[in-house]
Amino acid sequence: MVLAARGADDTSGRKAMEALCRAYWYPLYAYVRLSGHSSEDARDLTQAFFERLLEKDFLRLVGPDKGRFRSFLLVAMKRFLAKEWKKSRAVKRGGDVVFVSINSEEAEQRYAVEPADETTPDVLFDRRWAITLLERTFARLRAEYETGGRGEIFEAMKGFLSSSPEGGSYAGVAEAAGISEGAARVAVHRLRQRFRKYFQEEVEETVRPEDADDEARRVRAILSG
Repeated sequence: MVLAARGADDTSGRKAMEALCRAYWYPLYAYVRLSGHSSEDARDLTQAFFERLLEKDFLRLVGPDKGRFRSFLLVAMKRFLAKEWKKSRAVKRGGDVVFVSINSEEAEQRYAVEPADETTPDVLFDRRWAITLLERTFARLRAEYETGGRGEIFEAMKGFLSSSPEGGSYAGVAEAAGISEGAARVAVHRLRQRFRKYFQEEVEETVRPEDADDEARRVRAILSG
């Protein structure tokens, strides 16, 4: 996805860039908010940041040999805030085209439930990045089951993605799917396999294939930390 977005002059590249913006705007928004900016400024700055990525073709600096896209975005945002935010904010407020739409109410609702501790902006960015990967994985898995007409089965099984069923019972899944408990156990196992597969694919969108396993471990460590 990242490499495709480098060709943002063509249709496929533009779509890839838009997908990146939709996927990863919130981790950057949360970073800007915790850095001391108001909700309005954080929204404008995040929008302006993505506009600048496209306008200045900064993604040309991204490549398989340049490290993780997660790290690239964070460093780029830090530099953007330090050097260019006032000018970019003035352009944005002057009526420039919004490249990535940010719903202020949604953004603040999500930010309001962030842990009220001594979390630094960098730690919050990594945490929200990891959660974003999980959310995208979960959405893909749900869509797969709903497209196949198995939405109710997914709803019955989704709680088993992160824990074992209460009392070791698969009765709820079996009842929802109209299958035996033994078959339900197999169905949950397959669900977890599909989740791991999609999660790995989401990770691979932003790192080199040879770095994917290490990045997946880092993300899991962030989530468990």
